[in-house]
Amino acid sequence: MICFPNAKINLGLMVTDKREDGFHNLRTCFYPIPLCDVLEFVPSEKYALTVYGSPLLGDPKKNLVSQVYSVMQQAFDIPPVKVSLLKRIPIQSGLGGGSSDAAFFMRELNGFFGLRLTVADMEKLIAPLGSDCAFFIRNSPSMGEGRGDQLSLVAVSLKGVCATLFFPGFSIPTALAYSLVVPSCNESALPVLLAADRNTWRTSLYNDFQSVAERLFPEIALITEEMYKRGAFYASLSGSGSAVYALSDQPLNMSNFPVKGTIYQWIF
Repeated sequence: MICFPNAKINLGLMVTDKREDGFHNLRTCFYPIPLCDVLEFVPSEKYALTVYGSPLLGDPKKNLVSQVYSVMQQAFDIPPVKVSLLKRIPIQSGLGGGSSDAAFFMRELNGFFGLRLTVADMEKLIAPLGSDCAFFIRNSPSMGEGRGDQLSLVAVSLKGVCATLFFPGFSIPTALAYSLVVPSCNESALPVLLAADRNTWRTSLYNDFQSVAERLFPEIALITEEMYKRGAFYASLSGSGSAVYALSDQPLNMSNFPVKGTIYQWIF
């Protein structure tokens, strides 16, 4: 079984308050993008995970893919599998690569072993593993609230829009970003902002982690401003960073960019 877990960007991200359980309540729009990892698994005598490409951080046994297998094995007594994961989505970049790997793995295990879990079943099973894991089960533009796991589909389309994604080569640990973010307590209706003319997004649609990232890494502000200079109608940090994306009517010319990094471009 082979699948291609894709990344996401956040169209707006408002941190509204800190919860009693230590997490934060937020309001955001998750939007899937065509930057993908590659995940394959085959039956095996014991569970194993091998990672290629970008090395994973921390203990492999605590990786979200391994956590998914543990949840599924305990709940449904599935046999062991050997997993190969090619990491192409930058790690700790705000693009949700680890969460996507986990959700796609759960979906594939469900089909391979004929577990007949519904979308709602899988969202409930995977939600405790990570705030944006549940989004990737349905993998369609969605409003996320609560920790990001309270999802509702939203009629937002970027079809025909040109996208540029810039990864500056460094990561921002999620826990660090959340420890520094100041809740905005903003009550703006995100679907209303997204439905407005896209040329208004620059002044109305924002990510509360943007100022945190710029304070830690001034390059983030330079990247964002440079994308506007090159013709973007909207540019923003994704998630808690460090990747920055730009949306434009025409492909951005990224030659002689003043910050070193990896550039991805596509048309939705």
